[in-house]
Amino acid sequence: MTPPHLQTYAQRAQKHTNPAAKLLLETMERKQTNLSVSVDVTKAQEFLAIIDAVGPFVCLIKTHIDIIEDFDNSLINRLQELSTQHDFLIFEDRKFADIGNTVALQYSSGVYKIASWAHITNAHAVPGPSIVTGLASIGVPLQRGLILLAEMSSKGALTTGSYVEDAVRMARARRDFVVGFIAQHRMEGIDALERTDVADEDFLVLAPGVGLDSKGDAMGQQYRTPEEVVLNCGCDVIIVGRGIFGKSGEFNAESVQVQAKRYQSAGWDAYKKRVSLP
Repeated sequence: MTPPHLQTYAQRAQKHTNPAAKLLLETMERKQTNLSVSVDVTKAQEFLAIIDAVGPFVCLIKTHIDIIEDFDNSLINRLQELSTQHDFLIFEDRKFADIGNTVALQYSSGVYKIASWAHITNAHAVPGPSIVTGLASIGVPLQRGLILLAEMSSKGALTTGSYVEDAVRMARARRDFVVGFIAQHRMEGIDALERTDVADEDFLVLAPGVGLDSKGDAMGQQYRTPEEVVLNCGCDVIIVGRGIFGKSGEFNAESVQVQAKRYQSAGWDAYKKRVSLP
């Protein structure tokens, strides 16, 4: 049987049981993009302007909603409008990391009410399976998806070895809700771990730290090219931030769109090579 990462996004969408993962794969195929833009800015106006500019070229917008200094509920309404207008999903990069009851409240309640608008969110595996149980109690009825952090792109990250294997085990236990991983590559550990139902297993791998022009920054971020990430490492979605919109406060719509097109093309070309499409 052909491994999932060597199948097309359309083929994988037909078999995926989680609604959010299925919708993401269908969107990637329809728009011919595996690009996610991480919009890490602190002002609502710039946040929305960047999303509006890159929307036509992405499958997924990644947000850190809690860094928006002038947040109010109208921002979420506008974000959802842009999601519909430009045909992309929303990924709130919340990185939950607490006990089940607490994360269920963080996900559903408070100021942001993340589960009400984010198709996908993510969590650390550190708290163990209870974190998935807590988030699933909110997310499954809303047809949401969860990404587990298996590997991070920062220098010296501790997400290695047995931690990665345990994250995979946690994901396998809740395949109705856990749709994939934040990781640097399609982990060999997935294939090495014991399982009995490998035939239909398909986890998405979202890779941060993608850049065409830089190898890193002063804060320990490390960058790899779309071809390294998608073709050589078997990842499905490339996550790009400053490589597309530059420094906060220097937004230029035309420049942002040029860069978004550039990354969309590079990511899609790498995917076509991987699955041998013309």
